Amino acid sequence: MRFDVITIFPEMFDSVMNTSILGRAIEAGHIEVHYVNPRDFTADKHREVDDTPYGGGPGMVMKVEPLHKAIDSIKKTEKSRVILMSAKGERFTQQKAEQLHGDYDHLIFVCGRYEGVDERVMKYIDEEISIGDYVLTGGELGAMVVTDAVSRLIPGVLGDAESASEESHSTPGYIEYPHYTRPEKYDGQSVPDVLLSGHHAEIEKWRQENSKES
Repeated sequence: MRFDVITIFPEMFDSVMNTSILGRAIEAGHIEVHYVNPRDFTADKHREVDDTPYGGGPGMVMKVEPLHKAIDSIKKTEKSRVILMSAKGERFTQQKAEQLHGDYDHLIFVCGRYEGVDERVMKYIDEEISIGDYVLTGGELGAMVVTDAVSRLIPGVLGDAESASEESHSTPGYIEYPHYTRPEKYDGQSVPDVLLSGHHAEIEKWRQENSKES
């Protein structure tokens, strides 16, 4: 699966995309991540991508032209999706991650900054997504979250093929059961006896009983 990120701060993604599961997924060829900087599509010597808002008000607004040209520079197919990370977008959930993974093989994230993007950019956007009801300094963190959640669903990305299906939120309202590992006892706390019993049916029953609804 391919991810393209339109951002004026591509360096923000270095540690996230080159570490742990995502880093190994890129190295193995399960996913590709590319970056497009809107500043490369400006015509002025200062490479400005923002300006003051018409009608007045605080802050700056990202300009339509460099964002449009950045989006247009990316080769698309019928299975591409252009997503604006936006506070007013659809709330991102595990079910949304599964839908994006199932319906598309190419996601293009547009990361806004400042007070937002010129509304005319919406002509080139397929949908808006929000990762929560709070304000961030830009769309980059949201793009990282969506990339991570979708990538985990791609066969081969996780070491255990069952991991993604058993995780919290894989079923609506489902919160995963508690986990334990060695040592068996620590600071007065012990691993539940059933997990040490070797009886798989009883272990599965315990796990189901100790899963929670969110």
